[in-house]
Amino acid sequence: MAGNHWLHGYLEAILDTGPAILDTAPPIVARAPAIDADKSSLLLRERGGFNPTRYFVDEVISGFDETDLHKTWLRAAALNSRQERNTRLENLCWRIWNLARKKKQIEGKEVTPLPKRQLEREKARLDATANMLEDLSDGDKDLSAHDESTGASMPKINSDDTIEAWASQHKDKKLYIVLLSIHGLICGENMELGRDSDTGGQVKYVVELARALGSTPGVYRVDILTRQITASDVDWCYAEPVEMLLSGIFKNKPLEYEGEGGRAYIIRIPFGPTDKYLPKELLWPHIQEFVDGALMHIKQMSKSLGEQIGDGKPVWPAVIHGHYADAGHSAALLSGALNVPMVFTGHSLGRDKLEHLLKQGRQTWEINAMYKIMRRIEAEELCLDVSEVIITSTRQEIEEQWNLYDGFDLLLARKLKAGIEHGISWNGRCMPHMVPIPPGIEFSHVVVPNVDVDGNVKVNKEESSASDPPIWEEIMRFFTNPHKPMILALARPDPKKNIATLVKAFGESRLLRELANLLL
Repeated sequence: MAGNHWLHGYLEAILDTGPAILDTAPPIVARAPAIDADKSSLLLRERGGFNPTRYFVDEVISGFDETDLHKTWLRAAALNSRQERNTRLENLCWRIWNLARKKKQIEGKEVTPLPKRQLEREKARLDATANMLEDLSDGDKDLSAHDESTGASMPKINSDDTIEAWASQHKDKKLYIVLLSIHGLICGENMELGRDSDTGGQVKYVVELARALGSTPGVYRVDILTRQITASDVDWCYAEPVEMLLSGIFKNKPLEYEGEGGRAYIIRIPFGPTDKYLPKELLWPHIQEFVDGALMHIKQMSKSLGEQIGDGKPVWPAVIHGHYADAGHSAALLSGALNVPMVFTGHSLGRDKLEHLLKQGRQTWEINAMYKIMRRIEAEELCLDVSEVIITSTRQEIEEQWNLYDGFDLLLARKLKAGIEHGISWNGRCMPHMVPIPPGIEFSHVVVPNVDVDGNVKVNKEESSASDPPIWEEIMRFFTNPHKPMILALARPDPKKNIATLVKAFGESRLLRELANLLL
């Protein structure tokens, strides 16, 4: 041990000096002759002020892993014979390992004191919890405010005003937006709504959404990608590869509201047996073929738009919006291939439908064979993983339907949102932003008659009753007072549309029956 006194003193000096050793370390006095010391000193200065203490700390202490050093010390200490035990190795390993731990503790205290860091984390956690509780109570606050209201009418939101406000802020942008809706019969005019279960409200929704977006300043082009069908039992228009959608939303507006000239199109991509019209349950095996065709179209269109508005650089879609599970699965694949944000609208969710069918006493295998429900649920789970935003019709869809899925938890989503707002890192854990947007309808083609105070329709001399549609007389004969406001419900005569519940609710409410007519 006597031969190691210099080493003990050296290491103890480093420990006593602390972190300042890296900057101001005392020079070691050499015991060599004066001439040699001067030469050595000169050489050290030429090397840039070499400091042996700093060299030892940087190269020895920081250069070794403390776990390996500790294992080496344990092996040396485990020797049975004192003569075989290497005392120098034991002391050296122990002191270097201990010194490395001390050094890390000192560095940690210099950067951020541990108690302060804990206080910051606790404060962030409490703030996130408070924000989460505030979000959770928003629904109750809205309900209580509604109950305490004195009957004052709620202000209506004018969609035209909303679009105009957005357009004034983004009119200089030239966005390219892609919508996907691959099942059903999609066309711009004379839609065959109600022809089958695949051609209904979703078709109307997607087409009118594309028209509205295409007519909005700031949006340069909107494409609806769907399936091309050349079957003989459907109209020839579904075989046309491209169809331009003429917009009527801004037809009464000045020219500056026309956007880029109503650049909304239906792009029909061939996939699967194009000579047959297939229901959506039979399209799942052909999804990848559709994705390949859609990817080719988007690449070509992005290159073409780049030559028009992108200074030669491709203009990629600002967003890819999938509608229903099949198009959502396609949008997820395209989003990953192009690195483009994805938006999803479910329209109808598989897990909720499965629960309703099971309550009717039907078997799981029977449901899956008819509706391919498991494949649909799998696609919806994928959409949860990939989507940035999911658009719903109501909050009930978020809280009761999407909450059935493995990829979404309402309470956890609110915690994550609150944490992000307070700067907390969740290490990549995220959930899509759920946005409830009640669906609307485009009324530009609807003619509203002039009505006087008594509810009578004012007819100009130039107009005649011949302008009324033929169905009008058939409808009016069922109403005792046809001038009352009308509650209009449009749906296929299908039990799952829940029309019976609507009729029951209307019939049991005397106030509703006195104020309005119900038309199915």
